Amino acid sequence: MAIEHFARAPVVTYGAVLFVAGVAYYILQEVIIRSQGIDSALRAALGRDVKGKASPVLFAVGIGCAFWSTGVALALYATVAVMWLVPDRRLEPVIEGHHREVPD
Repeated sequence: MAIEHFARAPVVTYGAVLFVAGVAYYILQEVIIRSQGIDSALRAALGRDVKGKASPVLFAVGIGCAFWSTGVALALYATVAVMWLVPDRRLEPVIEGHHREVPD
């Protein structure tokens, strides 16, 4: 079955679920950062957080593209998945540093 033969409604629904999950992740991240204060270690570790901000945008674009081409929409969803498969090394040093500061 060619990728263009997927029904539009499930592709749009799948994109909507992915979009809401991406927005929820971003909100959770922001709540944690705000609770830690202005010098948040998480904020420092994340930096500009391109992956976190780009994911919901790509999902939203995918939803719009699904009305034109389900194949393009699914390719965008897959792009985000591959993007997150690449290990994110930004948090590791912060976590390691935090564990060292905690007394035994």
